[in-house]
Amino acid sequence: MNRFAFELSSYTLKTFSGFSKAHIKISGERNIPKGSVIFTANHFTRIETIFLPYHINKITGSQVWSLAAAQLFDVQILKGFLRNLGAVSTQDPNRDQVILKTLLNKDIKWIIFPEGMLVKNKKLIKKDRFTLSNDEFVKRPHTGAAIQALRCEFYRERLRRLWQMAEPEYDRLAKELEINNIQSVLEQETFIVPVNITYYPASPKENIVSKVGQIVMREPSKRVMDELMTEGSMLFTNVDIDIRFGEPIAIRPCLKHPYIESLLTVKRRVKFEADLISKQLIREMSLTLMEEYMSAVYRMTTLNYDHVLACILKHFPYKSEGIDPYEFRCKAFYAIQHLASDKNLQVSDSFHQNQIHLLTDDRFNRISDFLALAESTKVIEIRDGKIFKDQTRFFVQSGFHTIRMENPLCVIANEVEPVRDAEGFLKKIAQVSGREIRALVQQRLIEKSRVDFTRDYNRFYLESESKKKRIGNPRFLTHDNPRAGILLIHGYMAAPAEMKPFARYLHAKGFNVYLPRLSGHGTAPEDLAATTYDQWIESAEEGFIILNHSCDTVILGGFSTGAGLALDLATRVKNIRAVFAVSPPMRLQDLGAWFVPAIDTWNAMIKKIRLHPIAKEYIANNPENPSINYVRNPISGVNQLGKLMDQLEPKLKDILTPTLVVQSRKDPVVKPAGTRLLFEKLGCELKEYYIFDVDRHGILIGKDISRVYQSIYNFILHWI
Repeated sequence: MNRFAFELSSYTLKTFSGFSKAHIKISGERNIPKGSVIFTANHFTRIETIFLPYHINKITGSQVWSLAAAQLFDVQILKGFLRNLGAVSTQDPNRDQVILKTLLNKDIKWIIFPEGMLVKNKKLIKKDRFTLSNDEFVKRPHTGAAIQALRCEFYRERLRRLWQMAEPEYDRLAKELEINNIQSVLEQETFIVPVNITYYPASPKENIVSKVGQIVMREPSKRVMDELMTEGSMLFTNVDIDIRFGEPIAIRPCLKHPYIESLLTVKRRVKFEADLISKQLIREMSLTLMEEYMSAVYRMTTLNYDHVLACILKHFPYKSEGIDPYEFRCKAFYAIQHLASDKNLQVSDSFHQNQIHLLTDDRFNRISDFLALAESTKVIEIRDGKIFKDQTRFFVQSGFHTIRMENPLCVIANEVEPVRDAEGFLKKIAQVSGREIRALVQQRLIEKSRVDFTRDYNRFYLESESKKKRIGNPRFLTHDNPRAGILLIHGYMAAPAEMKPFARYLHAKGFNVYLPRLSGHGTAPEDLAATTYDQWIESAEEGFIILNHSCDTVILGGFSTGAGLALDLATRVKNIRAVFAVSPPMRLQDLGAWFVPAIDTWNAMIKKIRLHPIAKEYIANNPENPSINYVRNPISGVNQLGKLMDQLEPKLKDILTPTLVVQSRKDPVVKPAGTRLLFEKLGCELKEYYIFDVDRHGILIGKDISRVYQSIYNFILHWI
């Protein structure tokens, strides 16, 4: 195959990839060494034979050839394209010699799929050994990649010895192997590089390919539909494809055996793979190498949400009354937090983001999509708000060629088995009690809140501006038998200490009270400037879960921005008894706030042309409580506040929980008219509006607070 044909086919694939909706992420490129390289990759779809060589070529600049199933060459439309991309049939009689010559003598790298077949069921482990099976046979993975690598390095070293000794056998062997530049050959070394390809989501779906297939073939078989739906989904339905290269396995050390050493220097003609003793040695070495690269390939599986959820569901103890969905969510949340912190595991990038949404509204549909798939494939049934699973679906395999379509959850769970540490941990978490997992989640979130604050405080601390650490510390006031739990969320540019007096008042009345720290607060203005309102929402959600795991009844409350966050939370979470909002900022008295989006855009433009001194990032703030609040207000922070309220306003109608709105008629920051408008937009029938004559914004701290406290307390008493 000539290089022009390879480049032309690669260009065709590049053009085609522009139509694909798959998101490909490549990691570990630095692990690819120079020299003779065989890549060993897992094999789930046929498209890997095409796109993997293309991406390795982009990384290395080398031609990349691969072994491909013989039946692919029976399809005329694929035959020429595959050959031009460097694909060689597994049934080609010259296969082994082609691999040896191109590895030794040319800048060509190879891909060999050690399974030797599509592993549609991803069932790889049997009695703690890598074992493959389909409807017809059970077998061990192929050792071909190891044998080819051993042959390559053996003949390289033999050429070196014969050339140095100036033996005639060198000329014969060099001619047979078509060696043109011995120096180039001797400077190289042979490596096997493990490659893992993980898809998410990996379940087949209807797509353009499957729809066209049904039209053309009219009544395609289940096997054909499985392949059309699976392959098409990988290309056209926004699937994430993680390609990860592992550390290279050097082959040269394998040659340090006395008998092989003798073959390297013997002057007569030798056939390394035909000699009876070396043949046995090769078999033993290749089995060892196969276990090594297979383990490396599957250890690199990029764990995703479906992996975690499928394993937890698989190992969840049987309960005649069904599985509590919230207990299931808690186990998934805790497991993901743990897996993301394990440096020995490969996990989805999204695992390193805040996972609190799994316990509140599942706004990214991670769990709801999984449960919908489980229900549609009859793995579970949801009745009366409980999950009932059919355990046999995880152990009684469907047909090999239809399992991806008929039972994708079994396939997903199978994929985790070779990742022993992860599979063992998920099994353990699946089997803890509901009470224990709630306690573990609460402990994890409390610890996270402390760690996050300490990290941010140390990172952004300003000698002249940052307050004492106790001002920003989250606080949890508890009782052994609380009447209820109350979440108190502080305001913009403030900290938990702002809510401390009211928290003590409520705690003295018998309530558990949690005071979360909103991200970016309690540290320095530069911290606030780098945060978004989504992070404030996540801080409030974490506080809610901590509180919710300590008592049965929860009431939400907040001041100013915290009031907006309490209302936002009430639109998305269940089990809220009531909510009160003190001075919620529907509109701001400071008209300069209306210009914040324009100022932000101006700043971004100024920075782009590198005129930083002109950019205005902060405005002076004269706080009512200088011992708590920031004295500089980041423009970007006010902009985030505006975005928070903008996205909240259309959702106010969805608040059906009893709600109290409290406002000061003389508030210098928040317009009472705006607060009244917010009150009118609330969807709940049971709502109250209290207004006080206090000449400040912060009516929960300072003088004349007793009437405000008593009014809110009276409201709370109605709902516990």
